[in-house]
Amino acid sequence: MGTHLHKQNVPCNLKIAVVSVSTTRNLAQDKSGAWIKKQAKKEGHEVVIHQMVTDDIEAISELTEHITQKINPDAIIMTGGTGISPKDVTIEAVKPMFEKELTAFGPLFAQLSFEEIDSAAILSRATAGIIENSIIFCMPGSIKACKLACNALIFPELGHLLKHIKE
Repeated sequence: MGTHLHKQNVPCNLKIAVVSVSTTRNLAQDKSGAWIKKQAKKEGHEVVIHQMVTDDIEAISELTEHITQKINPDAIIMTGGTGISPKDVTIEAVKPMFEKELTAFGPLFAQLSFEEIDSAAILSRATAGIIENSIIFCMPGSIKACKLACNALIFPELGHLLKHIKE
């Protein structure tokens, strides 16, 4: 079966949670999260929560657990905290919770990033996985990185991914 046929009859209107990880910004200053929220709505999805969380493993884990268990979105799109500085702990907080990891997301994002920012792409630790039937995407906090990940990888495949999770 071809990819086009395989993607037929996929869910189109998904429930999306947007989480921005930052110690220095608040929601009013959250350009990346605001863009993701706006773009998700433009794609026909419902944004069920948009929240900031501080760069803290426990805080990120608790919020992720709350969202997956109480709000139960189809996807959580997280921005920020994926770099290599000591304060960047999104991956350490979320990855241990994955029931399955989408191992191609990080390398594909790095490849696309490399085309735009050259060797600086090596600093990204973007990842994705599944927790409690929600697809979790963790990507850098820059608006440029969010647009790249969402437009090239996340939104084009979201319904397709959800279809497989719900099988």
